[in-house]
Amino acid sequence: MSRVGKLPVSIPDNVKLEIGPSQVRVEGPKGKLSQDYCPEVRFEMDSGECAVVRTAETKRARAMHGLYRQLLYNMVHGVSQGFRRELHITGVGYRAEAKEGSVVLNLGFSTPIEYRVPEGVEIVCETPNRVIITGSDKQQVGQVASELRSLRPPEPYKGKGVKYAEETVRRKVGKSGVK
Repeated sequence: MSRVGKLPVSIPDNVKLEIGPSQVRVEGPKGKLSQDYCPEVRFEMDSGECAVVRTAETKRARAMHGLYRQLLYNMVHGVSQGFRRELHITGVGYRAEAKEGSVVLNLGFSTPIEYRVPEGVEIVCETPNRVIITGSDKQQVGQVASELRSLRPPEPYKGKGVKYAEETVRRKVGKSGVK
């Protein structure tokens, strides 16, 4: 049996969970999320906990068991507490500025880059070199952080670029002047 799938997901009091025939909907203080699910699994509610149960013992059903349990956990966590990613911008003249519905990034190119923020995600620039991405959907928050990082990934010689806060950049030694 799946080690992840057999763990029940506790549902806080401020979160409302609806289980439909092919979709699970979660609503909380941070927003609403829904997820379609396959017929190999079903959801069972009892006393503030939701368990994911397999309907068959096939290889696909075993794979879906842990997947949908974790997706449900992420949805409940997202609508109750939310998710957050932090990016650090390193480099002379590199900066970010949050505007209404977008983020303007100066990353050493000839023109600034304007990134439109998708609905459901909020971006805050505490300092010009620190960008905080928050939202209720874990996948969407991670996707936005990945797209911002891909505009100028950190390079190994000076460490300039956009990196995750917890990421470490392995530095390389540059050329040495040989006569």
